[in-house]
Formats: sequence, structure tokens, C-alpha cells
Amino acid sequence: MPLVPLAIPPGVYRNGTDYQSSGRWRDASLIRWSEGTMQPIGGWAARATVQANKKVRGAIAWRENDGTRWIAAGTYEKLFVVSPTATVDITPASFTAGQESATQNLGFGGGFYGDYLYGVRRQDQGSYDEATSWSLDTWGEYLVACSDSDGKIYEWQLDVAADALVITNAPTNNLGIVVTEERFLFALGAGGDVRKVQWCDREDNTVWTPAATNEAGDLELQTSGQIMLGIKGRGQTLILTDLDAHAATYQGPPFVYGFERVGSACGAISRHCAATVDRGVFWMGSRGFFAFAGGQVQDVPCDVSDYIFNNISASQKSKIHAVTNAKFNEIWWFYPSGPGEECDSYVVFNYEENHWNIGTLARTSGIDAGVFNTPIWFGSNGIAYNHESGFNLSSETVFAESGPFEIGAGDTTMMASMLIPDEKTQGQVSVTFKARFYPNDTERSYGPYSMAAPTDVRFTGRQVAMRVTGAANDSWRWGVPRIDAIPGGRR
Repeated sequence: MPLVPLAIPPGVYRNGTDYQSSGRWRDASLIRWSEGTMQPIGGWAARATVQANKKVRGAIAWRENDGTRWIAAGTYEKLFVVSPTATVDITPASFTAGQESATQNLGFGGGFYGDYLYGVRRQDQGSYDEATSWSLDTWGEYLVACSDSDGKIYEWQLDVAADALVITNAPTNNLGIVVTEERFLFALGAGGDVRKVQWCDREDNTVWTPAATNEAGDLELQTSGQIMLGIKGRGQTLILTDLDAHAATYQGPPFVYGFERVGSACGAISRHCAATVDRGVFWMGSRGFFAFAGGQVQDVPCDVSDYIFNNISASQKSKIHAVTNAKFNEIWWFYPSGPGEECDSYVVFNYEENHWNIGTLARTSGIDAGVFNTPIWFGSNGIAYNHESGFNLSSETVFAESGPFEIGAGDTTMMASMLIPDEKTQGQVSVTFKARFYPNDTERSYGPYSMAAPTDVRFTGRQVAMRVTGAANDSWRWGVPRIDAIPGGRR
């Protein structure tokens, strides 16, 4: 029988049953597909400690006017800037610390007496207090910042000997901030009104009271949700609530900004779940993924939505954050899985090649390359890591596993005797085959086989899955292997 190519398309498909992922990759970690070839993600190396064993929830990198580069990062209790030589605490004296993890009362007193059956955990009732996060942006060369637990808007003017200071006349009790392309500072959820957007005068963040001589103003969005975040898009500023999406467009005096609802039932799941790329703004909602590139919000079909939304720790969803990796046309969402407290898993969308990927990696916030040569992502230990740097993956398991494939209509057994690998450098991966005679049968593993040209293998089954495991801390490529398999009987 001719050699059968195992040409599995890029990306992971994890919806429905195992058998529905036939001919696709079903599981993976720390790998990516680039131009159809599978390879490990880039490695990482420690850059600086922000705050030992504290979680960074909000970060930004920027340059001051003379070209000096800075990183700002916030934890639930502190605000820091990182220079090439030191990490400096610039926490304002008046700052009110928040909480590192979300809290939700689903127990006694968390709802009305008699709701739900005895012994059944209540769902989404009682109080919910989010994990504290920071909105960070730049005002020219200065840093502006707001923590959702503190609510005040601060500015830091590049002096490492001075703390950030409250912006004069700015509203308090805010949920976040964003600086628009037209150089207005938006206060989101301004003054304790979760639907209110208030902005300062153009180019002057100390003037917030509207007058005939300035362009300050405010507007309460017509929504029943609360504002979650603001993010700059092409020619517009997108305001996402937990229910819908609104586009703010500059119109000039006297109205200054016009607001239009551009999407319903597309609310943001957290305050850092959105990212901007050339294709538009992408974000994670409570039921799926969405995109806005002007016009109306669009649903983004997701090949792993069943797996992701059944795996997210609902009580800690406020920790979900999005990070771009423009070099590989990727948007990463890190999220806490299962009963976990911290972000330990991720889902990736390649917006150019239109495929999805999953895996495990503990990161709490991140910054894309641009100001710095590599992406900078923050671990749950409070350390900032340079990513896509070398091939050191800290000896993590790097793998991809396919769904089942079969010969013919799947009613005959497959008897395999040889595999011809397709590697850039032979011997950098090993392969394990997992055979079954029907979908819910006991799985039998064969291997792992170290790759040779050819590689002798021996297994039989009606449906067979393939697991490719890469060598630790090494750069490898895996293409389209071929297998010598003949049909056996129907028993």
C-alpha cells in the first residue's frame, strides 16, 4: 500500500467529542504553527522582579521624549516602574490597596433563603468582588494610571524620586481609564457611576468641568451593564461593558464625542480581555470571542470554545487578560483553569492564518515587543520575563496530540509498520501512537518512538491518534510525516 501522509491542518480543534476532531490536532502546549509547520514557542528568561510573589495585573511599556524606555506594572497593593537598572516603587501615598484574588459569596447569606436545592452550589448570586487590576496609559511621555479598587487617576512624571500623584480635578471612584487618539483622557465608570464616561479638556488633564471655552464633557452610556474597559481602535475608541460595546468617535465642539452602540450580547469577561491589532479589536466575552474593525461587532468562530469556556474558573474570571504577539500574528488570552486561583492556561488565536491553539503557562499580564525587542510577560511569582528569546522553556513538556485518524471509512483495522518523519533536524521529536478499535474503547499506547529515517513502528487499530513531543529547550520543526499502513480485517 502507498505511504499515507499524515497531513494535519494547523491549529487545535477541541469542540465536541474526540471523534469530532478526526484529522485535526486536539491538544497541545507551548507549540505554534507558522506557515503550516509545527514548532515550539520561543523561550523565556527572567528580566526583573517587580514585586516578589505578587501578581502583576496591568502593565505598559513606553518611551519618554529622549528615548529612555520604561515599564510600568501594578499589583493589588503597589505601582512600580522598571528602568534598565532598577525597579522603583511609585505607589501614591493616598492609594487604597485592593485584593489579589476575586471573592464571591455563594454560601450562607449569599442569596435568598430557599433558592436552589439543599447541597447544590449556588450559581452567580451574592456579592462578587473582582481581583484588583490597573488601567495604564501614557499622557505624552508621562504615565497615567488607575486601579479599579482605588478609583483615583494618577500621573507619574518620570522622576524616580517621586511617587505618582493624583491628577488635579480628576473624578474619583473610577473603574479605569483610556487616553484617546485625539489626546483626551477618558475616566470610565466616572465618579462611581458604572455607565458614565467623563473626559478632560483636550491636552489638559486637569480641566474636567465642561465650559464654552473647553472640550471637557461626560456621557452616561445607554446600557444596563457596567463599563469594563476602554481600548483604542482605528479612528475610534471602543468602550466595552459586561453586556455590549460602544464606539466613541470625536466630533468636535459642542458635543465633542458621539457614542454609538455597535454590538449587543458581546460584553467583556474582564477588564484586560481585549487587544488591538491591525485587523481590529479582539476580546473574550462570557460566551465566545468577538472582533470590531468598524461597523458592527462580529462573532469570531472558535475551534476550542467548548474546552475553554468549560475550563475557566468562573470565580476568578476577572484575572483573564489578553496579550498580543505581533511577530507571529497572535493574540493570547491567559486564564485560570478549573478550580484554580491563578492564570495557568492560555488560548491563542492566529488572526492571519485563522486557527486556534491552547496550552498551559502561568502568566498574569504582558506587553508585546515594540518598545523592547521581545515581548515581556509577567509570571505569577512577580518576575518579568523576556519571551520569544532563545529556546529555554524551563524543561516544560512541549507537545501536540491529534484526534483520531483512520483508513477508509473506519470499518477496517489499520496495521502500521513504518513511519517516515518530516523534521528539519531529525531526532528532535518523539512520537507516540494511541490506538482504539472504536471511539469509547480502551486506548492503547505504542511508543514513544525516537525518529529515524525510516522509523519502525508496530500497532493496530481502527482509529489512531498521534502525539508529537518535542525535545526540551530545543528548536525543532515538524511537517508532514508519512506512515506505511495496510488495511486489516474488520475485527
